[in-house]
Amino acid sequence: MKKKTQSNPLKKTSIFLALFFGLIFSVQSQSKSEFWQHVAFGGSVGLSFGDGFFGGTIAPSAIYRFNPRFAMGIGANYTYNEEKNFYRSSIIGGSLIGLFNPIPQLQLSAEFEQLNVNRNYNNSTPFLDENYWYPALFLGVGYNAGPVAMGIRFDVLYNRDKSIYANSWAPFVRVYF
Repeated sequence: MKKKTQSNPLKKTSIFLALFFGLIFSVQSQSKSEFWQHVAFGGSVGLSFGDGFFGGTIAPSAIYRFNPRFAMGIGANYTYNEEKNFYRSSIIGGSLIGLFNPIPQLQLSAEFEQLNVNRNYNNSTPFLDENYWYPALFLGVGYNAGPVAMGIRFDVLYNRDKSIYANSWAPFVRVYF
């Protein structure tokens, strides 16, 4: 009687997967360097102080520069606010941003931001705690000075009762490296 030789499917699968992932990593490493040459990281940090008030924001972001005129990217946002004997809030969310430079010194922007707002009021106030999502769509114009752009933006979806911002107009400073 002849003994049947069986091929080991696990061994074949392992070899196939090793070759497949090796090829993917090889292609990625070649294209990765070109991709990462177009990526810039940055964002903003903000602090606010007042009579019994504290606010802090950290908002990292990254953009991909398609060419010297166009860039798109994503961002994250975390803000903490506290007003003594009144409320505390935590705000977390993300954003999509598009940048256009018709000339090197002028930056036009559109940024969609989606934030989850969680406000907890002090028991001595008549307000109920709140937890809701708030969208904002900012259109902006600014002066671009290399890695830094400064300007003003306007929230076209502004809602006075729900927005975390005092009004629909807000100055900005963007830094990307």
